[in-house]
Amino acid sequence: MTSNGDALEVLVVDDEQPALEDLAYLLRQHPRIGTVVTASDATEALRQLRDGSFAAVFLDIRMPGLDGLELARVLSRFARPPDIVFVTAFEQHAVEAFELQAVDYLLKPVRAERLSDAISRLAAPARSPGGNGEDPTRIAVETGGVTRMVERDAIRFVEASGDYVRLHTDDGAFLVRVPISTLEENWRDAGFVRVHRRYLIALRHVTELRARSGGGYDLLVAGQELPVSRRHARDLRDRLARGPGSRPRKAGGS
Repeated sequence: MTSNGDALEVLVVDDEQPALEDLAYLLRQHPRIGTVVTASDATEALRQLRDGSFAAVFLDIRMPGLDGLELARVLSRFARPPDIVFVTAFEQHAVEAFELQAVDYLLKPVRAERLSDAISRLAAPARSPGGNGEDPTRIAVETGGVTRMVERDAIRFVEASGDYVRLHTDDGAFLVRVPISTLEENWRDAGFVRVHRRYLIALRHVTELRARSGGGYDLLVAGQELPVSRRHARDLRDRLARGPGSRPRKAGGS
């Protein structure tokens, strides 16, 4: 176990005890993994998931009772589902596994190198930027198994994807496990405005607000056109009108 504050807590589920112990051992050797909890069936796994907060579940497929694919479907309905990595001796379930948004699909016996590759694909631990004493002007992201800090001012817009968001910057897009509603609340005073159920934008990077001929608006943010929903249009216009700095040019009138 590592003392790294960003280490991941994971759950391993397998009804075969030797396989369960071997995978748990390999996971504990990896520097990104902190706590490893084990379960021998889906019932025990759900009990552990109810009591803990796991970044990922390493899940066998063929188990008595609820199998791994069925358990993954249950987990997908969680408010904040953990990442799923399937670990199995059978190749034929891969397509169905990835349809369930699995992060990876490992074949037994698992090699340490292949497991490390799967771990590098796991999302960073969920955070509430600006809370718990963290620096509100920066957010941690994981890229290739390396944690880096992204400056909030470098973020042009945020795109929601379920319980994840993509932070769009000049250096690329970074996936982070945090609800867009959390960023909307915590970054409101920093000039970020929700313009659509999928988009949160930085006002400072808006260059145009374009009126559509059929009604509604589109925004040009850092060279990318984004839609503005009707329910957010009035608030956006008000914020642009009273916001600091130069106002965006409105194309086609208001």
